[in-house]
Amino acid sequence: MKSRNTANKQQPSIAMGEYDGVAYVDLNEAPSSPKLDNFKKVSVLHLIFLIFYEVSGGPFGMEDSVQAAGPLLALLGFLVFPLIWSVPEALITAEMGTMFPENGGYVVWVSTALGRYWGFQQGWMKWLSGVIDNALYPVLFLDYLKSGIPGLAGGLPRAAAALALTFLLTYMNYKGLVIVGRVAVLLGIFSILPFVVMGLVAIPKLEPARWFVMNLHDVDWSLYLNTLFWNLNYWDSVSTLAGEVDNPKKNLPKALFYALILVVLSYFLPLLAATGAIPLNRDLWTDGYFSDIAKILGGVWLRWWIQGAAAMSNMGMFVAEMSSDSFQLLGMAERGMLPEFFAKRSRHGTPLIGILFSASGVILLSWLSFQEIIAVENFLYCFGMILEYIAFVLLRIKCPVASRPYKIPVGTLGAILMCIPPTILICVVLALSTVKVMIVSLFAVAVGLVMQPCLKYAEKKRWMKFSASDELPDLHEGNHERVDFSED
Repeated sequence: MKSRNTANKQQPSIAMGEYDGVAYVDLNEAPSSPKLDNFKKVSVLHLIFLIFYEVSGGPFGMEDSVQAAGPLLALLGFLVFPLIWSVPEALITAEMGTMFPENGGYVVWVSTALGRYWGFQQGWMKWLSGVIDNALYPVLFLDYLKSGIPGLAGGLPRAAAALALTFLLTYMNYKGLVIVGRVAVLLGIFSILPFVVMGLVAIPKLEPARWFVMNLHDVDWSLYLNTLFWNLNYWDSVSTLAGEVDNPKKNLPKALFYALILVVLSYFLPLLAATGAIPLNRDLWTDGYFSDIAKILGGVWLRWWIQGAAAMSNMGMFVAEMSSDSFQLLGMAERGMLPEFFAKRSRHGTPLIGILFSASGVILLSWLSFQEIIAVENFLYCFGMILEYIAFVLLRIKCPVASRPYKIPVGTLGAILMCIPPTILICVVLALSTVKVMIVSLFAVAVGLVMQPCLKYAEKKRWMKFSASDELPDLHEGNHERVDFSED
């Protein structure tokens, strides 16, 4: 691992050239995250697999797309949806993440564009969405094991197993982000290999006609879109780790590009093999069905391998998501948006309080069903993405000469047009939400709207201490006006 280059203060940022004849202004001329010289930084390879697990982790959990819409729409969904949603989100993350390479990520983007209040709302909704997302992984882990270990199907053994798994993975996060990155690489290889074998075994049994089965009169659009949305979002989560990355201005865009390819292939190819090699029974396509397909195609040995890979994959997704969630809280505290105890690091360089808060949320939410978790999480995530798109466009308008080490090769109009298709998709996902999901989600949003003024009041009364780090760079707009996070 390379340690942070302390000479960055004297070096200009990587410019994109000239913008309307005006030289770019660097927003981050100081080290982007305080006091990290003693901790190892995350490399490109580790970052690729951290993104892979924050977004995907393999084809586990995508089975509901076939149950909801049949093979053809499921296959088309995992080809077309990345173009509409994943690519724009990854591109925006690359541009904004290199513009603000510090922990806090999208919270800093929104705060700079819309002010501290909305930055806090962004942080609250995205953190809660991430914690809800993380509550899925113990559920999926046990769903894949219950066919081989029936005692894990429910009751006290299942609850105890979920709790023990949460504690084990939380401890791994505490030990350090570099360790999490190394584990993510190993788990990623182990999770992908059995699907490569399953694809090879499936080739002699493929019947292409099975791929084209579709009945538009029998599609559960809500389940279909929520499944696609859940499996292909969270590209922006890596931005909350930017302060921990070795040379983020160069390595973040590179890692996002390779991770995008890896994610799309890890979904599409196993789905192509599975739907083409076995007769269709849509009712069977639910959580954990890939292990049954593996048994049909290759035997019990392949089924156990898929189940083991699923278990390892869910471990990888859990630790990657918890890393993003906890470092987001640390980044917000470093900007004075949360009490300063959230900025405290363990001796391993990890945000101890953020990890404990995130783990507590996972335990509290683990009683929800798989479909309920996905729907509520997606609802909150949609609100957060709308704020990100607004911030992205506003910063293009307000800070045209700001240094963007990676810049999407479109102008302001192109930036607006790029955000329209995913925004329309967000509106569709929100419109398809059930009344129960809307009520729960809107209540969660309302909590954030009230929480920020309450924290300001607690700061005013000195019940809690808030302090922005002096070691973080000042953020300037293109007109050189300072964006101050310590004031409203």
